[in-house]
Amino acid sequence: MNKLKNSLTADEKALFNEWMKKRKELAEDSLKECLDRLFAEKQMIHEVMTYAVYNGGKRLRPILVFEGAAIAGAELKKVIPAACAMEMIHCYSLVHDDLPAMDDDDYRRGKLSCHKAFGEDMAILAGDALLTGAFELLATMPCQNDEDRIRLLQVIGEIASAAGSAGMVSGQVLDLKSEGQNIDHAELQHLHALKTGKLFLASLRAGAILGGLEPAGLQKLTDYAENFGLAFQITDDILDVIGDELEVGKPIGSDAKNSKTTYTSLYGLDKAKALAEKSVQACIENLKGFGEEADFLRYLAYYLLSRTS
Repeated sequence: MNKLKNSLTADEKALFNEWMKKRKELAEDSLKECLDRLFAEKQMIHEVMTYAVYNGGKRLRPILVFEGAAIAGAELKKVIPAACAMEMIHCYSLVHDDLPAMDDDDYRRGKLSCHKAFGEDMAILAGDALLTGAFELLATMPCQNDEDRIRLLQVIGEIASAAGSAGMVSGQVLDLKSEGQNIDHAELQHLHALKTGKLFLASLRAGAILGGLEPAGLQKLTDYAENFGLAFQITDDILDVIGDELEVGKPIGSDAKNSKTTYTSLYGLDKAKALAEKSVQACIENLKGFGEEADFLRYLAYYLLSRTS
């Protein structure tokens, strides 16, 4: 499936949905396993953290960790802590993004945001605990030899960079500071490459690095992840305009309410859709050279063009 096209066939969609279901189940089971271990001695804050993690998400980041490892030919159980760490970081970011001082959203995926359910103080602390807990999990990664340890240190460094001031945090700063401002395409793309794209990139690279993928293959996955993150953000902007509020799980039009520049406000719906298609086609091009082992990533890219949440 290396040829370029506009969408999946009905049979491919059915196969993708089945694959996605199995991968999400693996992510959910892995999260339960890891959180049970982290929460062995129950604390009050764990209720809030659990609420934040089990939020109906698609689990794309742990799935990407697993896919990176699978393409490298590694056993998936080897990267479970890294997969769960990425989802915990993502969930922490959502808890903080929803706060009144940030995006000020009362709902997340159809249920009350963490701060609306438990208060701003508990939401902030739960987010802090999820972030630090992610690195606690990474510290439990099994290493059989020095090569494993070197790879783990590289992955920890890349995840920390992606989540911190060189990545997601700076992206959120730019997002907040750009409210009510007219920013151009380059600034918008840079903002979202940091805020959204860096975690997707770190997720896919983490699995591939831990699995021992060779440099040329790792570069292809790096390029794929960058284009995937861009396509994801463009389709997210589109959903904020034309999505179904029940499926999206939060009020539609929040970007306009917060006076944010988006791909739809900058270019209109039709050109935003064309930009999303261009990014997806780039994802497919990036996977040339891989065989059937990368078909899920190909299907996942096409899925972005028809996603409803």
